[in-house]
Amino acid sequence: MAELVIAGGRRLEGEHTVQGAKNSALPVLAATVAARGRCVIRRCPNLSDINATLDILRHLGCGVTRAGDVVSVDAGALSGCLVPEGLMREMRSSIVFLGPLLSALGCAELGSPGGCEIGLRPIDLHLEAMRALGVRIENEGGRLRCQTAPGGLRGARFALSFPSVGATENMMIAAATAKGVTVLTNAAREPEIVDLANFLIACGAKIHGAGEGVIVIEGVERLHGAEHTVIPDRITAATFLCAVVMCGGELLLHGVAPGHMDAMLSVLEQAGARVRRIGKNGLQLRMSGRPRYLPMIRTMPYPGFPTDAQALFMAVSAIADGTSLITETIFENRFRHVGQLQKMGADIRAQGNVAIVNGVPQLQGAAVNACDLRAGAALVIAGLAAQGETRVREIWHIDRGCERFEEDLRALGAKIERTEPERLF
Repeated sequence: MAELVIAGGRRLEGEHTVQGAKNSALPVLAATVAARGRCVIRRCPNLSDINATLDILRHLGCGVTRAGDVVSVDAGALSGCLVPEGLMREMRSSIVFLGPLLSALGCAELGSPGGCEIGLRPIDLHLEAMRALGVRIENEGGRLRCQTAPGGLRGARFALSFPSVGATENMMIAAATAKGVTVLTNAAREPEIVDLANFLIACGAKIHGAGEGVIVIEGVERLHGAEHTVIPDRITAATFLCAVVMCGGELLLHGVAPGHMDAMLSVLEQAGARVRRIGKNGLQLRMSGRPRYLPMIRTMPYPGFPTDAQALFMAVSAIADGTSLITETIFENRFRHVGQLQKMGADIRAQGNVAIVNGVPQLQGAAVNACDLRAGAALVIAGLAAQGETRVREIWHIDRGCERFEEDLRALGAKIERTEPERLF
């Protein structure tokens, strides 16, 4: 299995253009199933999760072509509503095909989604939302068989018990072609929700309030093809910013959306970074010396501090001057990186969903495992700041969400290589 080998202790400096958002590209690509006509999606990052999504589209009968970061999808020859178990298990967000298939064909047959093991991500909210639109759902040995009522999808009023991003996405896509009006309350407010809504609107949907707590969808008869450019990936942008905060240096980010990152930028400034916004799509960060401690981080739904950035900021706090407190409220199993950071000399005490991090002056290189995507990225940036050599294994997790990760870090001055360890026998 490939691993990343890092020689730490190098200052980082340079410029970087942020990739398209994985968590936006995935639902947008899934939503092309519900459109009649060719959809052209730009700024699609080259990731294993994106490739798995394209495999599902092809299996369903869609015509798919890719040229660089531009993906074209034509669902005109859509041939079935079954997503095989193997394809479902390649990523957690595969459940977002539920809404598009019900919209396009009135049926969907799906297995259990896979992806990072960061804790329970129950699909109950997705199923309750679809039932509100008139969908009959049967669970046969873990496989979901979903069928619309004879009259098709119908608009409804539905309140999410938690502002689930995935359930909000499924509801928006399915309700876009439902008969009547759908009112979704306690909806997720993430920028990726707004991006999906903008794509659907370009396809002819009538959606109001995306990015707010209440979304109103007026059903239309059909969606048509459209072109769309995916928003920047705010978590990947934060990954590079945190790397510079840990290693010292200066970074100019291009193609970023600073307004999507307010919660994270505020914490970086608390840590001692000098952050300057440059126009609408640029950020400059300068860092010298050891980071200051982070008094309190509490993950929350947007616009709060994102759970996807928690591991990154724990890595920063591991070398901060003082004691930081981190509380994880979204997933119950998202401290798996604690033990790996401890291998590198981090002083972290975790109990339940709270971690107390006593910063140490220097981390030490070690062999560590990337237990999920964001944890893997956090271990890489920890290795960049550590003394000696760090080997990060199971990097297929990182490849799910970070495009050209080691190449882009090398361009900033990091010493990092992808290697294939020799087999002993």
